[in-house]
Amino acid sequence: MNDPRFAGIGMTSARTRDRLVQRLREHGITNPAVLDRIRNVPRHIFVDEALASRAYEDTALPIGFGQTISQPYIVARMTEALLEGGPLAKVLEVGTGCGYQTAILAPLVGRVYSIERIEALLKRARERLKDLQIRNTRFRHGDGTQGWKTQSPFDGILIAAAPLSIPDVLIGQLAIGGRLIVPVGPEGEQQLVRLTRREQGIERRMLGAVAFVPLLGGTG
Repeated sequence: MNDPRFAGIGMTSARTRDRLVQRLREHGITNPAVLDRIRNVPRHIFVDEALASRAYEDTALPIGFGQTISQPYIVARMTEALLEGGPLAKVLEVGTGCGYQTAILAPLVGRVYSIERIEALLKRARERLKDLQIRNTRFRHGDGTQGWKTQSPFDGILIAAAPLSIPDVLIGQLAIGGRLIVPVGPEGEQQLVRLTRREQGIERRMLGAVAFVPLLGGTG
């Protein structure tokens, strides 16, 4: 892929990306495949051109419509936590946003089914993933709180916005042995949680404090 938009210059260069990956290592990200995706996915094409010089800072950035592109550490942490425990054939992503998390995750799993409630964001994300030649994704404009029942059960579910409590309907679409990664709680009190669905019930593991936009129902 030789498109000069993807290579970047100056603050979007390969050297800048390497520094970001090193910071993520220092903060505990160890999965080499995840770190490789962070290094190679051109985050600057997922933000407005005016913010491109900040794309490889380890910080969230606005993408419009009251939404943000998540901090690279959080994207890496959620992806790593989802992958722990074995390969995933089918993953549901709730909250496509700009498509950056999708671009990190998709080559590491069999297929991603991604739902976004804001149609303009979904259109932009679809174009970016097409540009990157990532083809194992299906997108849907809809209410992510309801999941994607016709494609369930899923081996993994990643929710990129914070509900006050995890919707039962999403837990119900998780396969036995499947894993769900979600930030839960009100603003200022959110915790990243991993649920694993077992025959005998749900295992819950707390992964640390986070800050996400709230998970909203409906469409926009």
